[in-house]
Order: sequence, then structure tokens, then C-alpha cells
Amino acid sequence: MFIGEYQHTIDNKGRISVPAKFREELGERFIVTKGLDNCLFIYSMEEWQIMENKLKALPLTNKDARAFVRFFFAGASECELDNQGRIRIPNNLREHAALEKETVMIGVATRIEVWNLEQWEKYNDDANLGYDDIASKMAELGI
Repeated sequence: MFIGEYQHTIDNKGRISVPAKFREELGERFIVTKGLDNCLFIYSMEEWQIMENKLKALPLTNKDARAFVRFFFAGASECELDNQGRIRIPNNLREHAALEKETVMIGVATRIEVWNLEQWEKYNDDANLGYDDIASKMAELGI
């Protein structure tokens, strides 16, 4: 399970260090794709397979389902760690998440999210205003 928040810089070649606590669970190869809220999602191959199966099961006749599957798969890239524990984020994914220098990697149970630091801070500031509302909605879901 991925948990925690780690700040890193991305270098000129688009490489970013993956926290040591995440590396073992990720494995040698993993998938980086466009995430929601203008971040990136990183999945281990095992978790990617689970997500892939769910997406394949969506009805082809549903326009929104087709759009989401295209978004998710078209942006996906198979990656691996280099000898220094870094990954190279492809240009299209760096652009999607506005990754320029300062970044944050967060563990979100089954995936890692990579955020532009400023966007992450803004997201947290905005979310803090609505945590009571979110908590109420989660209670409705049984959480």
C-alpha cells in the first residue's frame, strides 16, 4: 500500500526520484498515466492489470466510458527505475501535470500520484474548505 507525501524536483531530462518506500511495491516495471485533477497516476503492473480489467468491462456503447478509456490508455507509458531510483516522465505526461521543477509524490493506497507542488498546495487549500462536506458524503458511502 502506498502512503505518504514526498517532495522532489524534476530534472531537465524529465527524471524524478521515486521515494525508497514506494520502489519495492512498484516493482521493476510499472505504468505512468494521466490522472484526474491534473496529476499523474503511477500503478504497479499488478494494480494496472486490475484497473485495465475494470476499464475493459465498461460498455463500449457508453460515450463517457469510451472517452475515459481513451484518456486513460492513450496517456499511459510503461516505465522502469534507473540505477539511481529515478523514472523519466514522458513529455506529454509532464505537460498534462504541469511538472516543471518542484513536485510532490503522494501515496494513495493502490497508486502513486505525482503533482506540481503549487497545484498540490492549491488543491489542499481548496479541499480544506470542504472537508466537513466531504466527510459527510463519505459517511453516506459507509466510510
